[in-house]
Amino acid sequence: MANIMKTSKRQLTFVADLNKCIGCQTCTVACKKLWTTGPGQDYMYWRNVETTPGKGYPKNWQTRGGGYKGGELQKGEVPPMIDYGVPFEFDYSGRLFEGKPGRVRPSPTPRSAPNWDEDQGSGAYPNNHFFYLPRMCNHCTKPACLEACPNDAIYKREQDGIVMIHLDMCKGNKACVKSCPYSKPYYNPQTQKSNKCVGCFPRIEKGIATACVAQCVGRAMHVGFIDDPMSSVNKLVRQWKVALPLHPEYGTEPNVFYVPPVLGPGMEDGVGSVSDQPKIPLSELQGLFGPDVQEVMKMLKMEREKKLKGQPSELMDTLIGRRSADMMLSPLT
Repeated sequence: MANIMKTSKRQLTFVADLNKCIGCQTCTVACKKLWTTGPGQDYMYWRNVETTPGKGYPKNWQTRGGGYKGGELQKGEVPPMIDYGVPFEFDYSGRLFEGKPGRVRPSPTPRSAPNWDEDQGSGAYPNNHFFYLPRMCNHCTKPACLEACPNDAIYKREQDGIVMIHLDMCKGNKACVKSCPYSKPYYNPQTQKSNKCVGCFPRIEKGIATACVAQCVGRAMHVGFIDDPMSSVNKLVRQWKVALPLHPEYGTEPNVFYVPPVLGPGMEDGVGSVSDQPKIPLSELQGLFGPDVQEVMKMLKMEREKKLKGQPSELMDTLIGRRSADMMLSPLT
């Protein structure tokens, strides 16, 4: 029997400004150190930052199915462990001090990792391009993992909309892994249960931002409740509509949104002249974030021009984020 999806009273929402993400992986490390250091979690990165275009983590996650089509739940694939990147260690001692051949142990040489194709991108110099894409569980309004679970082990918290796995009820049949089109639930081979991002709920309950947002050195991340008109996430998603979901066609109604990277450099010719045509193709961004990218581009460029002319722009001030506290939720009362 399919799970009955309860409506949450509030929804915790995230926004990542891809014009500011520098790919430093600080959010990745913060999440890893806090949540996935237990047995069977070596390969898990609940939070990761990918280079786009790229194969991502797990490799080719965008082609593995899941989500909804025409309102019907779709069954996807469980990625093989090699596509996550089997954890490996560099043999620093042998390589640097003993002259041993090879760089890693154990063999075989790894073929993938969470940031395997980092900084590669696409195109030819001087018009090659890439951008960074931080990813996590979307804590969807219509989570495919919840509907797919045959054991009612997945639920959406009423107070904040965070999607959780009840580990006592999980029987490890991997239905959640197969159904999530973003490949964000993970099967733990040691505990034989599924694990996923918990939205840093102990921090949220105290009014403290999630670790990934709090540690973002570029102030590219926002977190708050979407129903709070004073929150930056409300302003970016609902008021100005410049933050868009990743692959909205998957039908899960994600609650992680992205400001597309549309403020980058233009195309160059052979002598260094720069045009107004962006290096990142519009079609590429629309393939990720849907058809509204072009309107977002117009809005962001218009507001940036106002700011450059010394005119006020609340949108630009919100994205600049001079005070990190303005980008995070206020203590709950």
